[in-house]
Amino acid sequence: AFVIGRERVFTEEELSVALQVLTMSAEEFKEFKDQEAKTDRKGTACLIQSVTMIPNLSAAEKKLLFDATMLTLKAFSSSLKEEETMLGDLQAYLELSRREQFALQVRYGQKKILHQLLELAK
Repeated sequence: AFVIGRERVFTEEELSVALQVLTMSAEEFKEFKDQEAKTDRKGTACLIQSVTMIPNLSAAEKKLLFDATMLTLKAFSSSLKEEETMLGDLQAYLELSRREQFALQVRYGQKKILHQLLELAK
């Protein structure tokens, strides 16, 4: 799993390596495995240190990230717009239990980050 915030990628090394590996050809992957065996995983470069680096990824890496983000967004039962509407309707919001209010705020934050990621990965 990758943790992506509004300003930085918190698991940048894992995301960087996963994107690299998932977009490699079979030959590139074999070379990567051979190199990993030699360096004992100490030489892996970290390409993504902040969300501002995402536009600099290769086209294949950006497409993979974009598609994965879209799949994640589709897993939600409501859209960002619906969450914004609910948060903007004070009366409806106050009718929710505290737990539902917190859940709404968390979902809204997650969707904001995912939409930001979509924009960066275009």
